[in-house]
Amino acid sequence: MKVGVPYDSTEYIQDAINEVLHTLTETLLIVVFVIFLFLGSFRSVLIPIVAIPISLIGAVFLMLIAGFTINLLTLLAIVLSVGLVVDDAIVMVENVERHLHLGKPPFRAALDAARELVGPIIAMTITLAAVYTPVAIQGGLTGALFREFAFTLAGAVIVSGFVALTLSPMMGSRLLRGGDTERGFAGWINRRFDNVRNAYTRTLSGTLRYRPVVLTLWVIVLLLMIPFYMFSQRELAPDEDEGVVFAVIQAPANATLDETNLFAQQMYDVYHSMPESDSIFQITSPTGGFGGMVTKPWSQRKKTAQQLLVQATGPLSQIPGIRVIPLTPPPLPGGGSFAVDFVIQSSAEPQQLSELGGQLVQKAMASGMFIFADIDVKFDQPQTEVVFDRDKLRSQGVDLSQAGQDLSTMLGGNYVNRFSIQGRSYKVIPQVKRQERLTPDQLEHIYVKGSNDKLVPLSTFARLKTTTEPRSLNKFQQLNAVRIQGVIPPNVPLDKALTFLEDQSKSLPQGFTFDYAGESRQLRVEGSKFLGTFLLSGILIYLVLAAQFESFRDPFIILAGSVPLALSAALTFSFLGFTTLNIYSQVGLITLVGLVSKNGILIVQFANHLQEEGREKLQAVIEAAGTRLRPILMTTAATVFGHLPLVFATGPGAGARNSIGIMLVSGMIIGTAFTLFIVPSIYMFVAKTHVRLAEESDQPEAELPEAAEAAV
Repeated sequence: MKVGVPYDSTEYIQDAINEVLHTLTETLLIVVFVIFLFLGSFRSVLIPIVAIPISLIGAVFLMLIAGFTINLLTLLAIVLSVGLVVDDAIVMVENVERHLHLGKPPFRAALDAARELVGPIIAMTITLAAVYTPVAIQGGLTGALFREFAFTLAGAVIVSGFVALTLSPMMGSRLLRGGDTERGFAGWINRRFDNVRNAYTRTLSGTLRYRPVVLTLWVIVLLLMIPFYMFSQRELAPDEDEGVVFAVIQAPANATLDETNLFAQQMYDVYHSMPESDSIFQITSPTGGFGGMVTKPWSQRKKTAQQLLVQATGPLSQIPGIRVIPLTPPPLPGGGSFAVDFVIQSSAEPQQLSELGGQLVQKAMASGMFIFADIDVKFDQPQTEVVFDRDKLRSQGVDLSQAGQDLSTMLGGNYVNRFSIQGRSYKVIPQVKRQERLTPDQLEHIYVKGSNDKLVPLSTFARLKTTTEPRSLNKFQQLNAVRIQGVIPPNVPLDKALTFLEDQSKSLPQGFTFDYAGESRQLRVEGSKFLGTFLLSGILIYLVLAAQFESFRDPFIILAGSVPLALSAALTFSFLGFTTLNIYSQVGLITLVGLVSKNGILIVQFANHLQEEGREKLQAVIEAAGTRLRPILMTTAATVFGHLPLVFATGPGAGARNSIGIMLVSGMIIGTAFTLFIVPSIYMFVAKTHVRLAEESDQPEAELPEAAEAAV
């Protein structure tokens, strides 16, 4: 006899954590390389590089204080933060270099750059941190899962903002020197950027002459966001390859253990024939069982667990005597065994519920969306009752209680005593031999004690009454209910399968309603919360920006000019089927709101500053957009290339990383391209004209003598 562990779910968790750490390493290297390509100087690169570990250490310290653990979601937050915490440092370095280029000494350039960016960096930091507040405080599955994720990411961003306003200017005053950016590779990079800036400024000036056309394009993209969201496929979470394919065994209600074991052995043969299988386990009971195939490590196979599930469906469906249902573990805890868990409930009789459920199952299987579908209330349990004829009992001299007691002893399996052998105690269980009680007809050959201790055959005074009963009678919310449970192929989203069942259930008779359980219920409940959470995040960001800019117009320009465009771009990929709307992609969309808002903050704040220095509104917004083009492109590139490993991740836990990565990368690329032209156009249309500060300061001085003369 050998003892072993056939399936260990912690191996998947450990492998997934290792994959996230691998992705973190790739992200760090990519971000450092991208920063160097944009700055072209090792001295300049050193400042944001130092900001990364300090911000991450600060985030881990906050995790320690809050009592968080190192898990998949907190590690995912750290991976995302690598591309975010460098943004503020990059903006600061670029601004210091701009002031150095104007001929200022390093200390004065760093001081002026820091003073100039205090407002934008605080606004960007608070905006990105505040966007996660609704996610962290909401209840339900999303709140429980992403609370630590949100606080970890917000903590890293806050620490990075503090570093950008303190350490980065100090390092800039010591490391950066005037003229360094005009020589060598850095000079070549700067000249290329000057060409890009000049081309962008000319293009922007042209688009600002046709602002109605630009705003019309903005409205079109804004409206496209609605159908993209409505027609995107939805699921609770993307399927994950956890390295195992389970199998649920269903046997007839009157099956025996030997019969089930005989047929279940063929399930072992099917799984064993697959080259990707590593070990197989199986637990069998008379009416069913549970088993599974543990696959080889991800590096030793080319097929995913979902592909193996589809491959095994055909051979498993051909096994006679039993039904074998292959399935993979749910991607999130608490989802139940089956992804589809649809409930029909009513106060009607269970028989009617079972018939309606069976009809719905037939339609579901005919639709081609289901690998398996069945109901949990089945009237297929044969039951045999022994009915005594009292007149015949008296004529045979058999006592009714004695007959019942004899039958209970011979068929019940209760122990009556114990006996000891070699110091061990064993139960005494009187019972008829198993081969003599396999069928109901064999009961007629049983003898019971009659008068004068004579044995009387049961068939002389009793008859057998056979009926069919349900295996179980279930309730849901205090009503009679039948649950339709099913398995869907990997290419069919859960939302699509549930929508089909919902459409078919609209023709149910009056008094019958439908509901959800398990993973299906989580999808419907959590999916309906997203719009409310997203709206609350938007309102919170708007109020934060309104307080920072002391204006209700500027936050509107920032959010309207960047957020809808980025969301439309990201939702395009879910609409086209590259990913689905799930809790990970939804968190990615919320993150996107904070990221693209930073671009608008940089342009609007500097445009206001230039107006206060005396520029006209048009000249101010063109100069602001041209000046902030480089930090916007640098921070966008750091975010995009830093999150690319999430898009192309494979192995354990890749589904969640792919989903959130696709949303962030696509939204940042396309959203930033639109923002650079849409925000200036909306600024010209909405922003107020700021009065020059010198004029404001001169006005009170001019009025003071008049006031003094009036007082005299």
